[in-house]
Amino acid sequence: MSLFKRAAEVIEAKFSKIINAAEDPNDTLDLSYEKMLAGLQETRRHLADVVTEQKVLEQQMAGAQAEIARHDGDARLALQSNREDLARAALTQKQAATAKLASLTEAHDAIVAQVQKLVEYEHKFQDKIDAFRTQKEVLKSQYGSAQAQVKVNESLSGLSEKLGGVGESVRRAKDKTEQMQARAQAVDTLAETGVLDDGDDRSQSERELDKLRSGGAVDAELERLKGEMKK
Repeated sequence: MSLFKRAAEVIEAKFSKIINAAEDPNDTLDLSYEKMLAGLQETRRHLADVVTEQKVLEQQMAGAQAEIARHDGDARLALQSNREDLARAALTQKQAATAKLASLTEAHDAIVAQVQKLVEYEHKFQDKIDAFRTQKEVLKSQYGSAQAQVKVNESLSGLSEKLGGVGESVRRAKDKTEQMQARAQAVDTLAETGVLDDGDDRSQSERELDKLRSGGAVDAELERLKGEMKK
């Protein structure tokens, strides 16, 4: 393979790839449908032309039949007048008209067969167009659905990229919350044990004794008040 041929094939392949990427299937389907309709119209025009030829032949056949009948009548009239020469001439013209009618009939039969074929072809063509139109609409709907799905997936992909750091932010916030909760529990524990009581240099046992003495004083004072109120 020559270098130039290889380069040409590479360029053609890339160009074809670009065309395929830019091609809209909906436009392609519509264009194919329009071409089929144009073909059907051309078939119908050809059919109309052939049918016109058939009608012309039928008119000529009717004229030939009338001519045959006229010449036959002339021959009869000539014989009735004892003019055999005129009768012979009329019959000669009748034979010519008969030959003409035979040729016209043969051509007419051929035209009729052609018309029948064109009519059948037109019907089949119409059926194919109807089937393609249905298939075209289905394919366009499927393509539209696929396009929508692609857009949704692309949107979700973009959203996933945008939310990529959210999980890390949530994890850090959760760690800080757990640390703060642990610290609060530690402070509560220290407060309960009295470690955080500023300026109190008493021992734990002294503090507990003072608490009992304070509670006893309160009880004694309460009993005193109750006795005074009874008097």
